[in-house]
Amino acid sequence: MSDPPTTPPVSPPVSPPVSPDDVTRAVRLAVGTLREGGGPDVDWGVKAHGLEWTCWETGEHLADDLFTYAAQLGPQHPPQDTEVPFLWYRHRPEGPANVTFADRGAGVPGLLQVLESCGALLTGMVATTPPTVRAHHVWGASDPEGFAAMGIVETLVHTYDIAHGLGIGDRWDPPADLCARVLHRLFPDAPTDTDPWPTLLWATGRGELPGHPRRTEWRWYGAPRV
Repeated sequence: MSDPPTTPPVSPPVSPPVSPDDVTRAVRLAVGTLREGGGPDVDWGVKAHGLEWTCWETGEHLADDLFTYAAQLGPQHPPQDTEVPFLWYRHRPEGPANVTFADRGAGVPGLLQVLESCGALLTGMVATTPPTVRAHHVWGASDPEGFAAMGIVETLVHTYDIAHGLGIGDRWDPPADLCARVLHRLFPDAPTDTDPWPTLLWATGRGELPGHPRRTEWRWYGAPRV
């Protein structure tokens, strides 16, 4: 199977930029849903939907995504060819490699607090970093808005993975405007005449979309729009 293209297609019509407030909104919606439906009596040791990680590990991975995106923007001269060199490790061979982990003794409330805290770090870095700054990502250097959009996509789709793994998937239905903004920013090849949330699931290989083949490989395009 051929790799996804390395250059982005032509962007669709202009959409409002992704903002720091959008990051906060996405994380708070996710935390609220998981707190309400996936509380301490629910088994977070089950696998997340479509993943080999448990729901707990997926929550830690999501927090770690938010933290590391913030960290990439942190140095005065952000690295252009690699990640900031934190020590990454795995608790088990099949688990995610993270910098950030939650204390299991603090239970699900602690994990969600870690998630919310890491989201706040990304919000703060996006809000205070000049838009001209570029930092490394494996899919191409990006700007603060791009890292905000990446963090939101990670939040929306991994909350989907966790919620469905916990059996509360029907409680997770992100706002259409939020989905539309990150689709425009990161997935310029996605259709624009379909509902944004199902389209985002399709774009990240998680769902069907009428008239479009299901994706078995996917990527986003974080390069700043010109």
